[in-house]
Parts: sequence; structure tokens; C-alpha cells
Amino acid sequence: MYIPKHFKNEEEESIFMFMEEHSFATLFSHHDGSPYATHLPLILNREKRVLTGHFARPNQQWKDIEGQEVLAVFHGPHSYISPSWYETNKAVPTWNYEVVHVYGLIELMENDDEELLLSMLEMVQKYEDQNSSYKVDEIENGFLEGMKKGVVGFKFNINKIEGKRKLSQNHSEHRQRLVIEQLEQLSSDNAGQIASLMRRNLEDK
Repeated sequence: MYIPKHFKNEEEESIFMFMEEHSFATLFSHHDGSPYATHLPLILNREKRVLTGHFARPNQQWKDIEGQEVLAVFHGPHSYISPSWYETNKAVPTWNYEVVHVYGLIELMENDDEELLLSMLEMVQKYEDQNSSYKVDEIENGFLEGMKKGVVGFKFNINKIEGKRKLSQNHSEHRQRLVIEQLEQLSSDNAGQIASLMRRNLEDK
């Protein structure tokens, strides 16, 4: 990924927190000689530096993904930045955003029912509300076996992580504050989140 020095995020803790907060990722590989992508949630194990997830079994991507270096993209908030927000129009339109790219190798769980079940339980525990009536460990065994047969679990062994946080750091503090003021006037959730990130970034200096 192209990352100018102003925008490079090398703080592993903040990168891991970002991946956990924005865990619905896009997984890219090559399938039948062409680029292929699946959108799916990925669970991070920080200590083992591993992501886990599940393909729907009819999704053909899993059939030839082992042995490739694959890419998972974690997307954060983003917003258009207008040159009209600066003290002069002698500037270019741009986009502020945060993203993380993760590279690694896939290992399928095809022959490990226990590992697959544990990964499914972990995913439900992460996303299901604590007060929800849905409990995987209370599901009838036959139905649970059918669920397991419908997916292919995998481990994504992380080799490299790239973090990019583009928050107008290449502009003066004055301009950054002008951008924050404009973003906070917009109704978009993305704009509000970018404004908060920019404000926090200035406070951390």
C-alpha cells in the first residue's frame, strides 16, 4: 500500500484496536487465475498473530487459497475534504480515511471440528449481545452439525501489517482545525468519526 510518511501508522496497539473495532474485512486472493474477494468478519488473536474466519462452503475462494499470500483490508471511517474549507482555494480536493492492510497465509480447518466449533463460538460471543436469547451452546446438536458443514473455517497467519491514517497531517495545525470544524457540521457519521480522529491526533502531539 502506498503510505506517505505523514500517514504511516506503526503503533501496533492502535492498529490491533482498529482491526478489532472494524473487524468486517475484505479478503483478497487469486482464484482460477483472477483476483477474488470475500467480505467477512475476522477475529484477531493478538498473541498468536492470527486471524480466524469462515467461508460459506459454496464460496469457491477457499478451494485454492492455501499456499497463496493473501491480503485482508480493514476499512475505517472516511470523508471527502474540500479545498473550500481552507483559508485559500489553492489546494486540491482529497479524502481522509483510516485503513489497515494485513498480509499472510491461510490455513484451512477442514480436518479439525473442535477448532472450527471454537472459532464459531468465539465469533458469536464477540458480536451477539450479552442479553441475547441466542446461545450457540444451547443449539440442538443436529442443527449445529449442519451449521459446521455449511462453512469452511480458516486461520490467517499474519506475516505483515500496514497501517495508514490519513488525517490531513501534511497540512498546518490551523488547516487541520478548519477541516475539523467543517466535518463536524456535516450530518454524515463518517465525517463525525474523521473529525474525532483528527482532533485526537492533534491532542496527542
